[in-house]
Amino acid sequence: MSTPELAEPSASARTDWFAAWGWIVLGTAILIGSITMDRLEHQHINPYTVPGLLPGLLGLAMIILGSVLALRSWRRGALREAAPAWTEHRRDERRRIVVVAALCAGYGVVLVGHGLPFWLASTIYVTGSILILEGISRDPSARRLTAKSVAQALVIGVAASLITQWVFQDLFLVRLP
Repeated sequence: MSTPELAEPSASARTDWFAAWGWIVLGTAILIGSITMDRLEHQHINPYTVPGLLPGLLGLAMIILGSVLALRSWRRGALREAAPAWTEHRRDERRRIVVVAALCAGYGVVLVGHGLPFWLASTIYVTGSILILEGISRDPSARRLTAKSVAQALVIGVAASLITQWVFQDLFLVRLP
């Protein structure tokens, strides 16, 4: 059971409206990227295994589900609803979103593809993300950095990166950077 100060407010129709358009734009970008990928016809690749097929289908699903969310929020009055008041909760929520976006961008732009092995870059990303997000948690007990929490984050980071590398390289035969 959560305490009142940690209770999450329900998403408003207005919030869902903006989130829906975010998913639609992201899904469209993924779909366009997958369509423009090399199809490897010169290697006589089976059309069902071409690069970009799965990302294209996922992008299409994001567009469809984002559209459903947009329609639902529009019906709930998203365009008539006033902007919610700026609260401490909203400020913390925005800060967490910015931190997560920065972590993802740092992983994609700085860590991957610049000389570090994939497993090491992923270990740094996962471990760092866990520690940073725990550090800005709304729960005061989660913010305490202990040797145990660092060790747990490191174990999760190493395990996640090694499993991801094994699955993609050995099972899916995808060469990782």
